[in-house]
Amino acid sequence: MPQRATVSLSIIIGVALLVFVAPLFYSHSPFELNPNAILQAPSLEHLMGTDRLGRDMLARIMHGGQVSLIIGVGSAVIASLIGLILGVSAGYLRGNFDKGFVIIVDLFLTFPTFFLLLALASYISASTLILIIVISITGWMGTSRLIRAQSYHIATQPFIKILTVAKLPRLKIIFKYFMPLLAPIFLVSFTFGVSGAILAESGLSYLGLGVTPPNMSWGSILSDGKSIMQIAWWVSFFPGLMIFLVTFSLILLSDYLQEKFNQKEKMS
Repeated sequence: MPQRATVSLSIIIGVALLVFVAPLFYSHSPFELNPNAILQAPSLEHLMGTDRLGRDMLARIMHGGQVSLIIGVGSAVIASLIGLILGVSAGYLRGNFDKGFVIIVDLFLTFPTFFLLLALASYISASTLILIIVISITGWMGTSRLIRAQSYHIATQPFIKILTVAKLPRLKIIFKYFMPLLAPIFLVSFTFGVSGAILAESGLSYLGLGVTPPNMSWGSILSDGKSIMQIAWWVSFFPGLMIFLVTFSLILLSDYLQEKFNQKEKMS
């Protein structure tokens, strides 16, 4: 494995451990107010400093990271599955189903994805589950188009035509023969989807349309610090750093996976 992929994977694992395991051993609460520790710079007592209410930033980064990662992974799972099901169905079944699929995808892509996301989020009371659903609804088109194109290619292979002539059930053909061949594209699209969903949630929370207090995410913590950035840089810097590390690592990992799968296709 190349060094960039190893570093990216190490960062992702490290962030996951920090977010989900470290809070079990960290004594500070993300909700505890301390009027005697308002806007304290990073120190040994508060490694990432405190915010304008005296709350420990490291504890808030950990707690907010749980929400951000759950939304990112949950949204990517749902969006990728929707894209997989619709894409492979359109590529294999073709006909009217494929025509309807193209119309729906083109209709969704007519509007910029983030503005469509803003429109949906502004009319729905935000929660973790709602954000997962909303981001999923606006994030499945790219995966589905890739899956559809590859499914078209697979459907033209002689062995698929033989199985179809033999009247093997369509579901069996899809799950037994299509899915293994589509797994590389699905995995790459999923990793891209996680990073995109984290950025989408962060953008919504930064604009005040994401998770609502007392819940928090990296985006909402980043938003809290925008008005005091000149006097307390750490309030916005650390959540921004976490968003950057995770999304950049996922993108590098996706690039590596794509290169790996492309090499296997050339060899085959």
